[in-house]
Amino acid sequence: MTSPSTAGAVTALAPETLRAWLADHQDLVVIDVRSAAEFESMHIRGSYNIPLPLLSEHTDELAARLGSRVVLVCQSGVRAEQARQRMAGAGIDTAHVLTGGVPGFAAAGGEVIRGRGRWDLERQVRLAAGSLVMLGLAGGRFLSPKVRMLAGAIGTGLTFSAATNTCAMGKALSAMPWNKAAKEPTRESAILRLPAMAPEENAAA
Repeated sequence: MTSPSTAGAVTALAPETLRAWLADHQDLVVIDVRSAAEFESMHIRGSYNIPLPLLSEHTDELAARLGSRVVLVCQSGVRAEQARQRMAGAGIDTAHVLTGGVPGFAAAGGEVIRGRGRWDLERQVRLAAGSLVMLGLAGGRFLSPKVRMLAGAIGTGLTFSAATNTCAMGKALSAMPWNKAAKEPTRESAILRLPAMAPEENAAA
């Protein structure tokens, strides 16, 4: 079985493989880049919550603590891939992205911690985008044809989001009160409590 330290350029990681690594007590760190509220709802046992905006702000500091033993997870893999690209730019080009995210890991029988149920951010984005498109079409028919421009704007935004692998709507929704946890992660509570890599691994990295 491939170990975290010898996986080379392969970045996609199957849930079953992560289960095996964790069961074997492999030396790795699982980082969940979803929002704190999503993390509270369900997360992989033993994982660390560093939301993507926080990771993006402190990528170099994070890279200096971790070396190559990293598995990145989110809801579906999209945000984890963004995190992987940022970490690759900081020198960690062997981080793995969990296929299917936390739900996929749970479905594969992986051990997760469940809390208060919330809609994940990606589901909220789909609801908001769909609602705005419907509003634009209905408004264009019953109020003014100009309202249809709203549907066009949403379509353009979704196309741009797919092309750039970013999501402005998701970023905006993440700032909403219902997407906030009682204790939001900070540099001190998230990054600095990560286990520092061993000196020999630091030299190798």
